[in-house]
Amino acid sequence: MEPKDLQSQPMPLLSASGLTKSFGGIKAVDNADLEVAKGSITGLIGPNGAGKTTLFNLLSNFIRPDRGWVIFDGAPIQHLLPYQIALQGMVRTFQVARTLSRLTVLENMMLGAQKQDGEDFWRLQFQPWAIAKEQQILRDQAMTLLESVGLAHMAHEYAGALSGGQRKLLEMARALMTQPKLILLDEPAAGVNPKLIEQICDRILTWNREGMTFLIIEHNMDVIMSLCDRVWVMAEGRNLTHGIPAEIQHHPQVLEAYLGQ
Repeated sequence: MEPKDLQSQPMPLLSASGLTKSFGGIKAVDNADLEVAKGSITGLIGPNGAGKTTLFNLLSNFIRPDRGWVIFDGAPIQHLLPYQIALQGMVRTFQVARTLSRLTVLENMMLGAQKQDGEDFWRLQFQPWAIAKEQQILRDQAMTLLESVGLAHMAHEYAGALSGGQRKLLEMARALMTQPKLILLDEPAAGVNPKLIEQICDRILTWNREGMTFLIIEHNMDVIMSLCDRVWVMAEGRNLTHGIPAEIQHHPQVLEAYLGQ
């Protein structure tokens, strides 16, 4: 199978075509397509077991597809390792936020920066002043991002002391330390109290206005409908439909498959 012809319309930042993955003979994702326009907030919804997180894993190549294509920023990426995809500018978060609990919040942030000079042995040995300068720049960037998500006052606390919602804010802010083009958010509002959900949504909207593109899995329909420009719906591993939020809310198949109506 060849990638779809994308020349007739503006090139999506992310495009998946015909993605398929089976586990023990069961198709978790079955010939799924997806597009994310540059500068958009795109939603991905569906009932439990629809294959949403598996699709995320295929897009970021944490799981290799049985077949299908993934095009990011104009180039195929399904052959790349996850860290190579991150270096290309696509990063992701997880349903359960992954933080290094015994490092401080600030240290977690600074680890997110890529291609640091301090990772080069010879520069570390012979240009320590350059390393120190870079570390100060990264520290300032990290503190600015922590301030934006309301965690600056906890910069020197262990990340393990954060609540679940705060860990999700930290994971999102750390993702921005990589200077990505696209962030994949896996259920950013799950298990989070309403006040922090509002804060998370505000940050997503702000970062989007500043040029960041998002693809979001979320079960909280209020979050999806308030944030997203376009929504893709999956059921039983397949594409069900896609459209603007107002269309999705009233689509008969979505009401039946996802909302149980």
